[in-house]
Amino acid sequence: MAEIIKMPKLSDTMEEGVIAAWHKKVGDKVSTGDVLAEIESDKATLDFESFHNGVLLHIEVDAGKTTPVDVPIAVIGKEGEDYKQQLEEARAGGGESKEAPAPKAEAKEAAPAPAAAPAPAPKPAAPKPAAKPVVVVQKEESASDSDHMKISPLARRLAQEQGVNLRSVRGTGDNGRIVKRDIEKASRKSSGGFAGIERQRNVEISQMRKSIAKHLGASKFSAPHFYLTIDLDMDRAVEARKAINEAIAPEKISFNDMVIKAAAISLLEHPQVNAAWNDPYITYNEHVNIGVAVAVDEGLLVPVVRFADGKPLTTISNEVRDYAKRARNKKLLPQEWEGSTFTISNLGMFGIEEFTAIINAPDSCIMAVGSIRQEPVVKDGQIVVGNRMKVTLSCDHRVVDGATGAQFLATFRKYIENPIVMLGMSEI
Repeated sequence: MAEIIKMPKLSDTMEEGVIAAWHKKVGDKVSTGDVLAEIESDKATLDFESFHNGVLLHIEVDAGKTTPVDVPIAVIGKEGEDYKQQLEEARAGGGESKEAPAPKAEAKEAAPAPAAAPAPAPKPAAPKPAAKPVVVVQKEESASDSDHMKISPLARRLAQEQGVNLRSVRGTGDNGRIVKRDIEKASRKSSGGFAGIERQRNVEISQMRKSIAKHLGASKFSAPHFYLTIDLDMDRAVEARKAINEAIAPEKISFNDMVIKAAAISLLEHPQVNAAWNDPYITYNEHVNIGVAVAVDEGLLVPVVRFADGKPLTTISNEVRDYAKRARNKKLLPQEWEGSTFTISNLGMFGIEEFTAIINAPDSCIMAVGSIRQEPVVKDGQIVVGNRMKVTLSCDHRVVDGATGAQFLATFRKYIENPIVMLGMSEI
């Protein structure tokens, strides 16, 4: 009789698994201990070993597909064996074989027969239930101490090749069976590797994190990203910020506020960058709304500074501080994080000098801003200490070409390196 192979339960919390890859194809011979497939659970991707000998007759679930636990994924049997009826019954039963009766539990509940009653005629032996394939599970159990040690052929072969003493190995397979990863762990330990206690915990994914993952995943894999990086001279920006803050004390502006302002007025000169892919159109925005990435416990929120090109630095500064505070307290309104035409992500305050960011769709670009660092630079033939800052523009190549992005960055450089060009007293 053919054996119906089912999706195993690889962890206590696993409800479904993904076939990451098949190591055997239909028609291949299979022996006990052969790795049939790699299965991705909710915790890890593990080798799935066969507990049967025969031929792989059928693959029910293709690589990359998700299937609930205990649902058929393949069939192993004799070459040419008819398995279709058996597979149909397994499908209909959610993986439970209808061939295997379960009279034992009922027999235990029946009342005992009187002592004088004749013994009942022996019943035909019930078919033996199909043996379950051995799978790697998280629960640890002691290996058998008997001479007939439970070990998969693959694990036994690895132990011989690596000189591992099987008596010192604790199996983590079904009923303490030693499997491949147990040998690998023992080999690392014997070679001087550190062996500690493995711990993990699952945290349920929040709706915010799910939304972020879906949004950024769609952006990264649908928009062809390319990146442009420039290194900026921030000496005049440092001087300008100091002078402005002394003039408007106790209010303060940040370098990020200056970056927002410089980007906003640069976008007016480069409408191709202030655009969005909106198939079958490219939408060119005639207003400038700057999204500002704010880190919160569960990820990132991007509140929007609307019409940033026309706002003074102090207004931009007050809005961004207010948004950041309310974002961390989960008090932002939906309309406050919608409608950006360009996004800025600044990790300079965390000491990050340079990074790339994923485009915040439907925007066509996002600017990643690094920290201001002091380093030796040459000015007028002399080596002096200069203030430098790197920014990287991520562009959607469907909308923005390399030259277009480079021209925008050149304009941005003009304003951020020479703040007096972009700022009059009315702009502060």
